[in-house]
Amino acid sequence: MIILREIVGNIPEYAGVLCVGAVLDLLIGDPQGWWHPVRSIGWLISFLEKKLRAIFPKTKDGELVAGGVLAILVPAVSVLCAGAVLWVAGWIHPKFRLAVMAVMCGQLLAGRSLRDESMKVCRALQNGDVEGARYAVSMIVGRDTKPLSEEGITKAAIETVAENASDGVIAPMMWMFFFGPLGGFFYKAVNTLDSMVGYKNDRYLYFGRVSAHLDDVVNWIPARFGALCFVVGAWILPGYDGKSAWKIWRRDRHCHKSPNSAQGESACAGALGLRLAGDAWYFGKLVKKPFIGDETRHAEAEDVIRVNRLMMTASFLALIVELGGMLWIRGFMAGF
Repeated sequence: MIILREIVGNIPEYAGVLCVGAVLDLLIGDPQGWWHPVRSIGWLISFLEKKLRAIFPKTKDGELVAGGVLAILVPAVSVLCAGAVLWVAGWIHPKFRLAVMAVMCGQLLAGRSLRDESMKVCRALQNGDVEGARYAVSMIVGRDTKPLSEEGITKAAIETVAENASDGVIAPMMWMFFFGPLGGFFYKAVNTLDSMVGYKNDRYLYFGRVSAHLDDVVNWIPARFGALCFVVGAWILPGYDGKSAWKIWRRDRHCHKSPNSAQGESACAGALGLRLAGDAWYFGKLVKKPFIGDETRHAEAEDVIRVNRLMMTASFLALIVELGGMLWIRGFMAGF
């Protein structure tokens, strides 16, 4: 109960810096050339991977243990470094610490970057530059883009926004709301681990297994919460199909090997009236995947604009729900 009271007592401060951080992300995003914590986390993962592979035997059990150590060390070091920065900032001045916390929150959100990068695909398609759109989408997806048609390029951009809205915005927002920037750094460390080593290929099948499962755990609630925000957003925004968003989410939310990846994508597919996902090429190999959604119409470049509008609305709804939850929790705890 004491720990719970401590967490609840810090929520107003965390909520305040999160709101400022969300505005910073919306206005500034991640300018090229600026230092970003995720790049440092990525460097740390690469560095530790080399060291751990050299220490542990190259067997199934050896790689599982090495990957487990990596999954512990990276979040721990990330949180400790962020905590040290905040301690120094607080030693300088409490208000400076709050400012640093707000900047951290803004850096750990990726809504503006997700929108900007996907809109490069949209603008290229609108200008008839299919090869330019193919290059732009190759910067934000992991699949091979050469085999993609113009509609396939469009769908790839839509899927990226739909799937990464949780990883890039809603999930870090939830972790920072309850645990502040340190919670955000913990989440980003786990998420970056999954994006770098959480593959089921010869190199990472065992080494990345713990990281992949840990990412599934920390994203389980945010992915479903985000999907519900997509559904509500589809009911609110004109031109979207809220009824279909709910139906397709309920039907197709498990149409992915990951327990979380199809949550937001299925809600977006229903809201837009599109059929997404399906087979895709990775490193020259065709990977069979189920479809998500019903193809009531063909995808067009403007759908990238529509999915971004829905993503921004869902993110705003998530923040409003969290702020409302803060008031309820504080009222509930006041009774104890």
